[in-house]
Amino acid sequence: MKTITWLAPGDGAEWFPPIERALDDPPGLLAAGGDLSTRRLVAAYRRGIFPWYSQGQPVLWWCPDPRAVLFPAEFRRTRSLAQSERNRGYEVRLDTAFEAVIDACAAPRRSGPGTWITREMRAAYCELHAQGRAHSIETWQGGQLVGGLYGVQLGRAFFGESMFSEQRDASKVALSALVRVSLESGIELIDCQLASRHLASLGSRSIPRETFTGLLQRLAAPQLADAWPAKAGGRVRSPGAPDSPGTPLGALPAGQVTPEPAGSSGIR
Repeated sequence: MKTITWLAPGDGAEWFPPIERALDDPPGLLAAGGDLSTRRLVAAYRRGIFPWYSQGQPVLWWCPDPRAVLFPAEFRRTRSLAQSERNRGYEVRLDTAFEAVIDACAAPRRSGPGTWITREMRAAYCELHAQGRAHSIETWQGGQLVGGLYGVQLGRAFFGESMFSEQRDASKVALSALVRVSLESGIELIDCQLASRHLASLGSRSIPRETFTGLLQRLAAPQLADAWPAKAGGRVRSPGAPDSPGTPLGALPAGQVTPEPAGSSGIR
């Protein structure tokens, strides 16, 4: 019978139990405890493990099976999304407002009052961002941040964490930009973590956990240089839009095939 593993204070920052020991109920729960140090987080993502817990709980570490992923070349850019990219006056930027994006993702959602982005989680991912490991893709309109997403990038893999939208299709525009960034920079895999119908409608699919972690051994190996564009802070030119100043860059999955309403939406 499988039981949850507790990470003890004496355990090394990079130690986790084998992912095969993840529970079946709740599905994918692997371990509890430990901390959110940069070293532990990076070690977790390289193994396909991510933290997800609520205020008042210990840190919970997950590795679900199957795993939802998006291969950038399989992204489905819908007609409504293409129209929004052309006609709604959106501008996409990289890494200019990371803290604002994570705060917007942490805000209460219409579907419920709570958030899994605790104060400790926010501090941990802001530190990852300061070290060049976490990044934001931001949708701006009229000088206002109206949508975006953030995640962790290691080697040639991007691990999506959360997204938000305050205007129609704003988070999908950011996702589309992440796909273009991925295609142009050599990122081969976008981790969506949990499967959903709207992710599947944009091209994501579920693969066995063993397949996913096998891909990470190649794409997120410690010796592999990170593929994130060096010119962070540049603008991402939307397909079909007139050329604008900045660096043409690239997008991720989520949102809906139908027009996306304002409000928070996310991978988690």
